[in-house]
Amino acid sequence: MQSLIALIAKGMAMGAADVVPGVSGGTIAFITGIYDRLINALKNAPSALKVLFTEGIKAAWIKMDATFLCAVFGGILISILSFAHLISYLLATYPVMLWSFFFGLILVSGFHMLKQVANWNAGNVTILLAGIAVSYAIGLLNPSHISPSLTVYFVAGAIAICAMILPGISGSFILLLMGLYTSVMEAVKSLDLMVLAVFGSGCLVGLLSFSHVLSWLLKHYRDLTISLLTGLMIGALGKVWPWKQTLETRINSSGEEVPLVQSNISPFVYEQVMVEPSYLMQSLGLMLVAIVMVLTMEWFGRKKS
Repeated sequence: MQSLIALIAKGMAMGAADVVPGVSGGTIAFITGIYDRLINALKNAPSALKVLFTEGIKAAWIKMDATFLCAVFGGILISILSFAHLISYLLATYPVMLWSFFFGLILVSGFHMLKQVANWNAGNVTILLAGIAVSYAIGLLNPSHISPSLTVYFVAGAIAICAMILPGISGSFILLLMGLYTSVMEAVKSLDLMVLAVFGSGCLVGLLSFSHVLSWLLKHYRDLTISLLTGLMIGALGKVWPWKQTLETRINSSGEEVPLVQSNISPFVYEQVMVEPSYLMQSLGLMLVAIVMVLTMEWFGRKKS
């Protein structure tokens, strides 16, 4: 029971991260030590169907590690349905402090992942730098707009879920780039079952397909893959930098003016440029809290091992 509660809590943390554009649930999976198990369980899901017909329900359940998947994805679902309003409120009311917390979380997680590479060489360093460059470049892209339809929601789900399980690349941000983030969030808040079912089906197809690729890479080229994933995570720091200057705005579905294009600026000139508090000390405090949280989880993980 304690293990199940812990897995649900980790799933809830992933779900809360996935709601925020710029933060990846895959990052949380890596921090909490369930990433490899998650990818392998997803990879085994299709083959579990064959086992179901040949060896029965119990064997199939064990084959796909279904108890683990139900706990994690149950936590993700609970978190998304529960925290969609809260995260939206915090992003609108305390954006600098919320981004500061996630900045500290990703920063310390990047260093944590660097320690997972067993042998550093020129190839691993090159892949690391490439990952940083790709992730940072994605963060600089400007959102576009795609007219939503059920087909678009399905394709968007398949693409976004692949990003969600990649540390450093946010599925929510991919939706934002496609111009679908607001409509998907509105579907979550209003429980639009048709949109959610189609989007969820796309997510399922994307998960089952992409998990095979990731599992194979982790098995055969683990150091290179970890280096790439770490680079993707570190590169995302540019996107989650707390102090930003808004260059362009847009009107959301609620008729509110919200940021569209932003650039990073120094916290020391933030108050002059934006004419609002920088919350520097509070933000640094939240960064420290995030760092301590990850180091504490890492310490408990080593102690348990």
